[in-house]
Amino acid sequence: MAPKEPKRRVLIIGGGFSGLLAARDLVKKFDVTVVDAKEYFEYTPGILRAYVKPCHLDALTFCLNDVIEYKIGAKFIWGEVKSLNGQSLTATIQPMCTKVPEEVGFDYCMICSGCNFNFVHKYGESLWFPTVHECGRAASSWSHIDERQLEGRRRHIFEEYTKIAELNKKGAKVLICGAGFIGVEWATELQHFFPKLKITMIDFLPNCLGPLPVKAQEYCDNYMAKVGINTCYGIKYDPKNPDFWKKIGLPDGADETYVCMGVKASNYFMPAETLSDKGPGGGGWIHMNSKLQVTTKAGEVWGKGVVFAVGDCNYGCIGSPGNWVLNPIPKISYPSEEQALHACHNLVILDKQKYGYGGCCGTSLCLPKKLMDTWWPWGAGMFATSLGPHDACFVVAANWTPKSGKMVLWGLASAIQKELIETTKVDECRMGWIGLLGWHFVHHTPVHLFGEGAFWKFK
Repeated sequence: MAPKEPKRRVLIIGGGFSGLLAARDLVKKFDVTVVDAKEYFEYTPGILRAYVKPCHLDALTFCLNDVIEYKIGAKFIWGEVKSLNGQSLTATIQPMCTKVPEEVGFDYCMICSGCNFNFVHKYGESLWFPTVHECGRAASSWSHIDERQLEGRRRHIFEEYTKIAELNKKGAKVLICGAGFIGVEWATELQHFFPKLKITMIDFLPNCLGPLPVKAQEYCDNYMAKVGINTCYGIKYDPKNPDFWKKIGLPDGADETYVCMGVKASNYFMPAETLSDKGPGGGGWIHMNSKLQVTTKAGEVWGKGVVFAVGDCNYGCIGSPGNWVLNPIPKISYPSEEQALHACHNLVILDKQKYGYGGCCGTSLCLPKKLMDTWWPWGAGMFATSLGPHDACFVVAANWTPKSGKMVLWGLASAIQKELIETTKVDECRMGWIGLLGWHFVHHTPVHLFGEGAFWKFK
């Protein structure tokens, strides 16, 4: 009789899209623990709607403990990872229920901790992601609210909603800095729900939605012009310069400014040797190899090869401009989940190679010879951009080449599509059977019709 395979310990850092997917994928074979600094899951792509329609938050969130422990069958630690030791394979965690840090050991670790937004702020603080890290909370503009708790997040949204409502009453001037996805969606949400606001949006680039095809850019620009949103492109944000305000048609300044520019790394628990010196927001992204194992700046495998970094927390590319091994990947949910599955696959292979289980009849025969390489996933080229609740545009087949891709859906149909994506993804993450059935085959498909993956990839 084949020996029973023991369950080794997997620590997953982050309870977002990729963290929950990895937990579901690994829990049958491993002793899985998920750690997150906040007690709840939040569907980040839809959070803008909650600020202008607070009741929408309920559709985007749920408590992690209920899903991870009672539905997935893993363990959950509500706490912040303070450091990761690649030699002893331990993580120092500060639980929210005590002031005393705890040390947790692991056999494998998967970092799915995501990132922050707003590269202008030291810690990337913005409305689009809760302020949950200890260092960020100390310097927060809303330090009186604890967003590590779902009730704290709700109170922050109500507070911002109330402020916007007051601005709307007096027809205030609002400046939005950044005409990327967040900037465009925020401007159109504000305009729809608070039509008295006088909204101006600026960007350093000559157009909105920089990497998307021209047709999508023009569609969004036409929509914003139609609803009265003023756009000024090719202008750098320089609030201390009076000429800047004159150029954008606000000589007396703005009543409220929202910075919607770029992303910011939040890998505070990782040693400096594993973090990039360059990249969006000034660097700080986790280096990884083509197997998604964490590496040092010099490219050496770190943490004995058992620590993986997936999604928005990692560097997002391998190589250098003109000599890419893996072209830069957008920091959006689809490639994060795809990388999580790739890392899960490699983690299982690594475990089988190391302990000899999983071959023929439980022996070491026919074990996988090597780890698989990740790739630029086709879903990284899909972008659904909201233009308020009744309009949107959907782009597919984009890649790392500027202006690539095709706009294939727009108008009300695209808005409905985005609502459907949001509803089913949240359902999947909370282990709802409709969401699980619908989204399982998106990632577990043997055929990739476009993108950088091989035509046939069995996972």
